[in-house]
Amino acid sequence: MKKLARPAITIVLSLILALLSAALTSPAPAFPLPNFGGATLQQTTPTPQAQDNSEIGSTDGIVLMSGIIVLIVFIPILINRKIWR
Repeated sequence: MKKLARPAITIVLSLILALLSAALTSPAPAFPLPNFGGATLQQTTPTPQAQDNSEIGSTDGIVLMSGIIVLIVFIPILINRKIWR
């Protein structure tokens, strides 16, 4: 029974996670605004353009952050392996 329980629990949890992920990332339906016979006027304001200070093709920040993440993951693993020996 234990041999079937663990894979079944894993599959069920994976399906729940996938369904929740799909439900939360789908766009919300647009509800139509009620028409009050022209009493509501929608004004559009232009969105200000943000200044882009990034360089095209620059991945220095991504490389640095990935290196930090690798260190955060591997240092505890290496310390635990050293303690085991």
